[in-house]
Amino acid sequence: MTELDRLRQLAAHSHAVIVAHQDVGGAYPAAPTFSAYKGYAWLRDGSFTAEGISRYGDVQSADRFHDWVDRVLRGRRAQVDDLCATVARGEVPDDSAMLPTRFTFDGADGSDPWWDFQTDGYGMWLWSVVTHAARHGLDLERWRGGIDVAVDYLVAFWDRPCYDWWEEHVEHRHVSTLGAIHGGLVAISPYTSAPAQEVAASIRALVDAEGIHDGHLTKWLGSSAVDGSLPACVVPFGLVSGDVAAATLEAVAGDLDVDGGVHRFAADVFYGGGQWILLSALLGWNLAVAGDTEGAWRRLRWIAAQADEAGDLPEQVAHHLLHPGSRDEWIARWGTVASPLLWSHGMYLILADELGITRKAA
Repeated sequence: MTELDRLRQLAAHSHAVIVAHQDVGGAYPAAPTFSAYKGYAWLRDGSFTAEGISRYGDVQSADRFHDWVDRVLRGRRAQVDDLCATVARGEVPDDSAMLPTRFTFDGADGSDPWWDFQTDGYGMWLWSVVTHAARHGLDLERWRGGIDVAVDYLVAFWDRPCYDWWEEHVEHRHVSTLGAIHGGLVAISPYTSAPAQEVAASIRALVDAEGIHDGHLTKWLGSSAVDGSLPACVVPFGLVSGDVAAATLEAVAGDLDVDGGVHRFAADVFYGGGQWILLSALLGWNLAVAGDTEGAWRRLRWIAAQADEAGDLPEQVAHHLLHPGSRDEWIARWGTVASPLLWSHGMYLILADELGITRKAA
């Protein structure tokens, strides 16, 4: 079997893993067997997973995910209206009153405690559903109810501090979160009367003033550190371009990439701070779009090498740990690293498609 055959086979397996575990109601579980994630779906994970599935040509599976998000958000219409009314009265809602970052498959909050106030997924879903509809010639009105809820929520709360992609540092305004909101609002702006473009412009101005250090984007406003999620602010969310984009990719690669595997951030102690499949795919995606095909292929090959005998991709691997002394405590708490992680498989599909390896016929 040639290398290309193996890479295509992993793409086919990635598609099979995702659709096999998709809930009957349309949700993509984050990781079907991992103790801390089991029974929950994130808009963040799911939006990127749906993009991979959409690129692979499985319109029906992606449609079902977007239908699920639409139902969940339409069910939150009154909650968002109440939150907006609270702000209009000059009051500040408590974090516990905000929309959650993850849902049970039936759209509920769930009973397990979590670091739950995160706005990034709502922007990611807007970007994902608009991109999917445009790719396959679909009518966005199918998801109008959920779209309107997400837009209203983001317009009202885009600049509020919240947890980041990694459920950490609720006290900060995170550049990757702002990038995701920006990407979603720009994508939906032709299809809404809400001030989406105006908010997107405010995000760009804020990040330009407070979210750049030494020419590159930073982990949060006022910081100098980088984060493995920052390439998303370039591709696909378009928050920055040109010199800042190039410097950001260079900083992430220089500080966090080891042999093709990308760490989350320098202080990461989660499972010892390993290398994340999805972040390697994100950086590779950016490099491919930027014209660095060799760099993109390097990340794709690294990802493929992390698949187990069944072809499953984990959340992270332990080949190069930033803080190895912390790994055992997480294993004792939650068990071994999540595998398969559907987001990892979805990101592999995105990078494989970007490099022209395979695409399931629509």
